[in-house]
Amino acid sequence: QVQLVESGGGLVQAGGSLRLSCAVSGGTPGTAGWFRQAPGKEREFVSSIRWFDGNTRYADSVKGRFTISRDRAKKTVHLQMNSLKPEDTAVYYCATTPRSYNSGNSYIRDQLAYDNWGRGTQVTVSS
Repeated sequence: QVQLVESGGGLVQAGGSLRLSCAVSGGTPGTAGWFRQAPGKEREFVSSIRWFDGNTRYADSVKGRFTISRDRAKKTVHLQMNSLKPEDTAVYYCATTPRSYNSGNSYIRDQLAYDNWGRGTQVTVSS
C-alpha cells in the first residue's frame, strides 16, 4: 500500500520561498504530482514529474517560479516554490500513480489520473 507524507509547508511573506517534500513508501511511482486547494476553490493541478526520466509539466500560474524534482534513491518528490504570491496560499497535496505519463498528456492535470494522495501541507503567503 502506497503512503505519501508531505512536509515543508508554512507561513512566508510574498516574494519568499518554500520547499515542499513528499516521502513515498510502499511502491515506486510512475508519475508524481502536486495539486493545491485554496479555501472555497476546487483542487487544481500544480506540477507533475515522470519518475524514470524526470519529464515535467507545470500549470501556467506557477511556470518559472516552481520547480518539481524527485530523488529516486530516497523516493522523495520535492516542489521548490520561489517568488511566492498571496494567491499561492493553499493546502498542497502530493499524489502518485504507477502509470508513466508524458508531460504532453493532458490527463496528468486531472486528479483522476492519480491513485494515491497525501494528507496535504498548508502553505500561507502573506502580502
